[in-house]
Amino acid sequence: MANMTGAQMVVKALKDQGVEVIFGYPGGAVLPIYDEIFQQNDIRHILVRHEQAAVHAAEGYARSTGKPGVALVTSGPGATNAVTGLTDALMDSIPIVVLSGQVPTFMIGSDAFQEADTVGITRPCTKHNWLVKETDALADTLHEAFHVCTNGRPGPVLVDIPKDVQFASGTYKAPGKADIGHYQPRLKGDPEAIEQMVALMETAERPVFYTGGGVINSGPAASQLLREFVAETGFPITSTLMGLGCYPASGEAWLGMLGMHGLYEANMAMHGCDLMINIGARFDDRITGRLDAFSPESKKIHVDIDPSSINKVVKADVPILGDVAHVLEDALRIWKSRGRKTNKEGLQKWWAQIEQWKQVECLKFKQEGAVIKPQYAVQRLEELTKGMDRYISTEVGQHQMWAAQYLGFEDPNRWMTSGGLGTMGYGFPASVGIQVAHPDALVVNVAGEASWLMNMQEMGTAVQYRLPVKQFILNNERLGMVRQWQELLHGERYSHSWSDALPDFVKLAEAFGAKGIICSDPNDLDDAIMEMIKHDGPVIFDCLVTKHENCFPMIPSGKAHNEMLLGEADTQGVIDAKGSVLV
Repeated sequence: MANMTGAQMVVKALKDQGVEVIFGYPGGAVLPIYDEIFQQNDIRHILVRHEQAAVHAAEGYARSTGKPGVALVTSGPGATNAVTGLTDALMDSIPIVVLSGQVPTFMIGSDAFQEADTVGITRPCTKHNWLVKETDALADTLHEAFHVCTNGRPGPVLVDIPKDVQFASGTYKAPGKADIGHYQPRLKGDPEAIEQMVALMETAERPVFYTGGGVINSGPAASQLLREFVAETGFPITSTLMGLGCYPASGEAWLGMLGMHGLYEANMAMHGCDLMINIGARFDDRITGRLDAFSPESKKIHVDIDPSSINKVVKADVPILGDVAHVLEDALRIWKSRGRKTNKEGLQKWWAQIEQWKQVECLKFKQEGAVIKPQYAVQRLEELTKGMDRYISTEVGQHQMWAAQYLGFEDPNRWMTSGGLGTMGYGFPASVGIQVAHPDALVVNVAGEASWLMNMQEMGTAVQYRLPVKQFILNNERLGMVRQWQELLHGERYSHSWSDALPDFVKLAEAFGAKGIICSDPNDLDDAIMEMIKHDGPVIFDCLVTKHENCFPMIPSGKAHNEMLLGEADTQGVIDAKGSVLV
């Protein structure tokens, strides 16, 4: 224990928690902390251009490393600007710690300059938050914040620190001596439930592994155990948007992503399965489609560390509360001890049906004419960068779905996107956080021009810190996903889904001191992508694509998994009411 100021405690606690980088923006209510940051060299501070970007950058850092991300913002508007990032992290279970300044304790409630009820405002969008009114309580609170954000279902936490608490002196406690509360999530699953899970797997005729971000959040061991289980059983596997990479895209059992813009074979397998093994996913509405028609003939196993997620949306026949890695380890051991049994005849017929569904070629498109199709742009990006030390972030919209469909991920923590909240403006600052964490890697943000403009100011951050992030913008001069819904569901009434005043992205890049590239000819695309990759600094790549391209497959709102719009794939065959392909 040692006596020090609150500001010194903040920096000391961050060091003791192993923090190497924080993303922040200074203001009056956090100047004592910034003064302490100035007087040390162990923690690197990245100055963003907006507090929302600080939190998204912390998310990108956290998701690509598995370690908690940290953001530092000032009181009032600094904290309120962080709300979108906090909510995004809550929805996607991302471990981040946000430290916010607050007006002095004796001024709280007086409508002081840059005062806001930060704890009240952020209570619904954090896993937990604290207002620290005594310097002696600060160390305990900071250590507890890191414990809460990283244990159980990960998520964002916020510690609000009044300015007088930062100035005052108190006693600092190291992490080992701090009281971090009684939050001890259950890690081991119920043995009887796991035994029941294995018994159902032994007899299932049409099983499918349905995996989500919980596999990745559980750590590398969970992904390895999952891969072993899939290889041992021969069961097909699909994943949510957040789970991409937990099983390799090149794997023999991989069906691709499922959900609203998931692959035909993945959605049909989910609809027709007789045993659904949900590992770390939360039955999101983008996945389930119409609930009363969701996988009507299946028994459902649900493995999740968050008790509030189980039976929240879909009733589980076998609920298993526990950490994914622990449950998979026990399930694999039990399955082996019982003789590695599966229903081989049923599985053979099931795979034959899946192969028939694959004949639809639901991602098929034709690159014709002189204009680049967005699918082609993402497909070429995949071909030219696969095998590289590559990390992908995205903004939100059509480009996000095309990236999920056409980019392959062999490992976890390589794919960063806003899933639950769908935050436009997420991808660029997230790519900054990823690049800070992995300075020698290729980091590409697949973007739409509308989303990208929401946090375009972070070009200043990328240039200042010499971060060679690549901004791969699919520019259709439209709010693509909004326009698609207006075409398909709102009688082609395109209400405010385009922009008549877009910047020249090459000049914009140059104005920031970065490199700009523009490409409109499919024949020039490969060379332009390679130019982007080889440049040793930040790049804005303006890829001009067809303006009215739709993203398929698509489950329309209110429809079931087997009621997909397939676009060009419809020409491959006639699909009957049960989803079988009649070629």
